Amino acid sequence: MHARAVAASTTTLLGTAALLLPLSPARAAESSAPPLVIAHRGASAYAPENTLAAVDRAAELGADWVENDVQRTRDGELVVLHDDSLQRTTDAEQVFPDRAPWKVKDFTAAEIARLDAGSWFDPAYAGARVPTLEQYVRRVELHGQKLLLEIKNPQLYPGIEGEIIKVLGNEGWLDRGHVGQRLVVQSFSADSVRTVHDLRPAVKTGFLGTPPVSDLPAYAAFTDQINPSYGSLSSGYVAAVHAFKGPHGKPLEVCTWTVNDAAAARRVAGYGVDGIITNTPDVVRDAVGG
Repeated sequence: MHARAVAASTTTLLGTAALLLPLSPARAAESSAPPLVIAHRGASAYAPENTLAAVDRAAELGADWVENDVQRTRDGELVVLHDDSLQRTTDAEQVFPDRAPWKVKDFTAAEIARLDAGSWFDPAYAGARVPTLEQYVRRVELHGQKLLLEIKNPQLYPGIEGEIIKVLGNEGWLDRGHVGQRLVVQSFSADSVRTVHDLRPAVKTGFLGTPPVSDLPAYAAFTDQINPSYGSLSSGYVAAVHAFKGPHGKPLEVCTWTVNDAAAARRVAGYGVDGIITNTPDVVRDAVGG
């Protein structure tokens, strides 16, 4: 996820909403539990982001949840990469010097498979590859982890939601156990989140952003989580989100990003968030007890 400007309601509105929409007894009882710790692009402070090595490192650090980003190649393969360009996190510029600006959508899966996705981070990771979605979920499954899957840049890849659902189904990730406890699909695009919900209503979904409180009833029709940047959060906003029930009849959740230090982790935990997305899952876990 990129930190970016997101819509936020005013302080007055948040305060009013918190008064009008108090926590339910069940939510109040749950609020003492520490938030989930979610390894952002894997344990990306310690291994190259969105690689299998980052999944492995997250497992070594005891992170039950990992987050990733999914895009589509020119020939229709789903790959795990954050940027819409290969330039920052691979050696595409060296391998394909005449292919600027090295957009993911302009390369085949076989071409991307040739790229080094680790050396930019540390020479120790030279030769790490951009994983396909299949490779990624198999590694997550190997460790018994849970997946927060972000659909990245869906406007560039019409129909990607259905393709992701198909891969997840083929890999056994749409059974009751995975859908019930181990999978969330999120996006900055409300349309993309709504599409996932329409295609597979059982799948838990999340919207990345900070919608005004007045818009939350509309979001609650198709998303289970509202996942804002931590700089946009307040305890009033978290309480307002929690007061609404999502499409599965449970209170909306809040997972915030990207929190990498202990002080910020303790602060957002104090707001009552349900999850903290972090590059440093060990630091956050130690800070909040998750």
